[in-house]
Amino acid sequence: MKSILLHIHKDEGQEARYQAATDIVRAFGGHLICLQATPFETFVFGDPFGGVYALPAIIDQIREEEREEREAIEKRLSHAGINWDWRSYDGPAAKALVDQSRLADLIVVSHVPATSKKLDMWPPIAADVAIHARAPVLAVPARTESFACDGKAVIAWNGSFEAAQAVRSSLPLLKRASSVALVTIAEHALDHPPTDAGAYLARHGVDSELFSQPANGNSIADALRAAIAAQSGDYLVMGAYGHSRVREKILGGVTQDLLSDCPVPVLLAH
Repeated sequence: MKSILLHIHKDEGQEARYQAATDIVRAFGGHLICLQATPFETFVFGDPFGGVYALPAIIDQIREEEREEREAIEKRLSHAGINWDWRSYDGPAAKALVDQSRLADLIVVSHVPATSKKLDMWPPIAADVAIHARAPVLAVPARTESFACDGKAVIAWNGSFEAAQAVRSSLPLLKRASSVALVTIAEHALDHPPTDAGAYLARHGVDSELFSQPANGNSIADALRAAIAAQSGDYLVMGAYGHSRVREKILGGVTQDLLSDCPVPVLLAH
């Protein structure tokens, strides 16, 4: 993982994203790409006659706040001992991250929307990026203080294409992990059992252990949170959106649940 794309936005999750991204860049001797996106559509107003406009004073204020934030982060990066560059983009952050991720090995974002923890603000940036980008996405909780590249990995395995893609995408991290737990939720037989995933990892020099986590009548997301606690996991690897996002919005889903509430960073792939 040599090219790490980091979402820059002054919100409650930025410090956690910054710490996780710089930890990964240092571990892999990589390069950090800082992407600062300005969603001007949020500040566009309409009038009864169909006109749309943004107040110049608001635009000037946004630009000044972004300039101050960039200067503060660049000052930190100048002493961070890593290679980095800065990119600015006018438009929705999710689209900017997808557009700029063509040659990224990992995209680092937050679990929840930059402006709110409420589910009525769904989907978070992580959801849009995970669906449309070809690079894996690391969604980081706001309370994260560091990312342990040599920590304990937990893989949520259900035999799906999405889970397999997540395993392939996370191989560079899994090779550094101190332990890898392949966790299945004890519900029904899988067409592609975890032993297949274990054999694949072994071919790449990654030792793993298989665990079956009982649901005990709880949701799959609750079972995965219990598995993370049981394994003392430092991060979770999982496929994103096995069902459509619309279905997950209406009926609920594992990805949506974990993006809103997970104790550790989640590496997602679709």
